[in-house]
Amino acid sequence: MDVGPARVALLGGFRLSTGEEAVLDLPHGVQRLVAHLGLAHRPARAAVAGQLWPDVPEEQAHGSLRSVLWRLQKAAPGVVDPTGGALSLARGVRVDVRETVRWAQRLLDPRGDLPDAVPADVELRAELLPGWYDDWVLLERERLRQLRLHAMEALADRLARRGRFGEAVQAAQDAVQVEPLRESAHRTLVRIHLAEGNLVEAVRAYESFRAVLAAEMGVPPSARMEALLAGARRPPAALTVVPLHRDRPARAGAAGTR
Repeated sequence: MDVGPARVALLGGFRLSTGEEAVLDLPHGVQRLVAHLGLAHRPARAAVAGQLWPDVPEEQAHGSLRSVLWRLQKAAPGVVDPTGGALSLARGVRVDVRETVRWAQRLLDPRGDLPDAVPADVELRAELLPGWYDDWVLLERERLRQLRLHAMEALADRLARRGRFGEAVQAAQDAVQVEPLRESAHRTLVRIHLAEGNLVEAVRAYESFRAVLAAEMGVPPSARMEALLAGARRPPAALTVVPLHRDRPARAGAAGTR
């Protein structure tokens, strides 16, 4: 069943739209079903019922699932494909999390091409279903957070290798802003500044991270971070300066007369 341009948004909060119109006033139970299917890969009905209603008897959980499916069909027909013993979102339903995951996995694949565009700010920074505390949401939230951070760091590195330093710095700074205490993001930023030849910027980025880490955690940066700047702030070796004189020194024995 193809429902056309239906879209499920899970980043920054739940939203369901079909065509150009948002589906409003969906009961929370219906939202949970759509969100779960947006994160899962065609789970069995029994698995869905167990995940969404873990604290009730099995028969009651299945009854709740049937009720939610009926309500969803009334509010947004065709969004869920209930055929067979499994459930999934219908073909053609777009999910923002799935699109972000595909972008990140493409970046993390060393054989993959560099994407032409970076996802929108909300797709890089927004939390998955904020305010939801189901176990399956918490697990996916942390998995997505780590995936996006690794992807942003990989994007920064790959851009820098292509000499696109301005874009690389921006990608690294995005990762730093998402997780200010993540050292690998700060190391990426320092490496890019050094690769571009901007020693002062590299030291500034290092010192900024060192100050934040000391204030928040009371610990210094790791040896890996220190190694990036080893010698960068070390004063050059002392040079022997030979003064220049206008008059040449007299040669030995030249002072006497013959």
